[in-house]
Amino acid sequence: MRKPVIAIDGYSSTGKSSISKVIAERLGLVHMDTGALYRGITYFALQNCLNESGEIDLPLLFSNLNEVHLEFSELENELVLLLNGKDVSKEIRSNEVTSQVSLIACQKEVRDFLMETQRSIAAKGGVIMDGRDIGTVVLPNADYKFFLTASIEERTKRRFLELQGLGMPSEEHEVRHNLITRDKIDSERSVAPLKQADDAILIDNSDLTKQETIDLILSFIKDF
Repeated sequence: MRKPVIAIDGYSSTGKSSISKVIAERLGLVHMDTGALYRGITYFALQNCLNESGEIDLPLLFSNLNEVHLEFSELENELVLLLNGKDVSKEIRSNEVTSQVSLIACQKEVRDFLMETQRSIAAKGGVIMDGRDIGTVVLPNADYKFFLTASIEERTKRRFLELQGLGMPSEEHEVRHNLITRDKIDSERSVAPLKQADDAILIDNSDLTKQETIDLILSFIKDF
């Protein structure tokens, strides 16, 4: 029996990734954090493709995409992102990467570069992917689609605590500003904008715990 393909989209700091990981473990699925892939390319750009003004040189990045190799690997029971063989799981969560990832994610060249990788994995079934355009663009025929949202206050608090846990100093007002800016860029971009698929189930987890959100999603997956 073919295992299902699940798409989970939504705003930053709604718990898409951590929730998807738990559901993947619960149902025996492969989890792909597509947001981490875009962050990986952003980190590569910040390290290797800056112009004289210290800004990302997009044409230079595009011409160097063939030098980018991203993969997920299990390390001490954790799935980590490797960029050209190096674990960059912590680095890609920095404020610097966060402030630039929307710019990178809206580039057609980058999305095309990652699209086939994502689709080829999903074609076999048994996959849960989270991101911003999984249900609308990457996997429009997914068996189950969910869209997560939460208030900006709650998302700011979650993101601030996440950064503190990673040992990355930040100001709460800066975190809020980054989230609002990213929401606007992601929702208004011309290429694969962040939006709820017509057939996706909307879940507002502003007042739900992580476990309550997981249980709610699993309640809709009845045929597995």
